Amino acid sequence: MDNSKTHDDLLIRDYRDGDYPEIFNLWHITDLDNPVRGDNKETIDRTLKLGGKLLVLESIPGKQVIGTSWMTYDGRRIMLHHFAILPEYQGKGLSKILLKECLKFCKEIGAQVKLEVHSHNIKAVSLYTKFGFKHLGGYNVYIIRDISKLLS
Repeated sequence: MDNSKTHDDLLIRDYRDGDYPEIFNLWHITDLDNPVRGDNKETIDRTLKLGGKLLVLESIPGKQVIGTSWMTYDGRRIMLHHFAILPEYQGKGLSKILLKECLKFCKEIGAQVKLEVHSHNIKAVSLYTKFGFKHLGGYNVYIIRDISKLLS
């Protein structure tokens, strides 16, 4: 089912199978592409089957993907990933529109929402705090990206 919302000349809709090449290009332009993280079509498909959602912000005239918000769900929390807007569309209030749609999804399923943001990304930190996100002070983030190197 495709849940779509329009905002003048914009459309916020669910991810479609053919969107991946354009989305990957957006993530590349906004420095969110990193093959080590496994941000590929197969991972997107798997997270959607587990109850996640990938919202696509599209310009109606050109049907160009201009923004994304990928939300994964672990049964307890939504993790917000890859919240991105093409640089030429930034500063126009689109991030607020897209974030409101993300938070509606979180509210619908009754889940907490969590995200990671670089502390030097002042615009993003400002956006998230305006929407009620609180900094979890005192936490360090640890990750193993290459599981093939785990102990046998």
